[in-house]
Amino acid sequence: MKIKGITDIFFDLDHTLWDFDKNSALTFNKIFKAHSIDVDLQKFLSVYEPINLNYWKLYRNDKIDKESLRYKRLKESFDSIKMIVHDDVINQLSADYIVNLPTFNHLFDGTLELLDYLQPNYRLHIITNGFHEAQEKKMNQSKISNYFKTVTNSELAGVKKPNPIIFDYALNLAVANKTTSLMIGDNLEADVLGALNFGMDAICFNYHGLKIDNSIKQVTNLKELKAYL
Repeated sequence: MKIKGITDIFFDLDHTLWDFDKNSALTFNKIFKAHSIDVDLQKFLSVYEPINLNYWKLYRNDKIDKESLRYKRLKESFDSIKMIVHDDVINQLSADYIVNLPTFNHLFDGTLELLDYLQPNYRLHIITNGFHEAQEKKMNQSKISNYFKTVTNSELAGVKKPNPIIFDYALNLAVANKTTSLMIGDNLEADVLGALNFGMDAICFNYHGLKIDNSIKQVTNLKELKAYL
């Protein structure tokens, strides 16, 4: 069913438009080869991905800082597969990961088609908890920057989703109203519930197939958003 009265659409970036998992895997493959890290990539990723999500949750909740996130997610992943990697190597891998990650540009299936469909009728924006230096490069390299009027990141706003302050900051930057705005993102807590609790409508991009309440609007493919917009 079409959502009426929407003028501004706010997207999350990682895991919503930009295919983080695919680009991250390609990045690890590159930097592990460069540093002669002899590890089964799939085995590493199987432990890294949930560890990374957990550290991002801690980061969202202000339990750790950016530097701790970058180091600890790698340290804990190597420890989990019982691989000894010295701290100086972990720190270098962490730095190289940030540099190389935006050089891979895979988007979710249907991203460009959806943005082309939406742009003539809505003002489009980004709200991301990702780091400014990385997010800007990701958008430029994947050639989607021109679709968006504004980009709000947690470092600019001073808080992270789901804190209502970041949604208020994004609306002020966009000169938009919450009653005519919509948030689209993959993270139920940060993107969807964060927006809904703020008073903004939201749709969950539930590509991971999680069981969520039927009262929450959701799609499993970006192209399905056309049914709402």
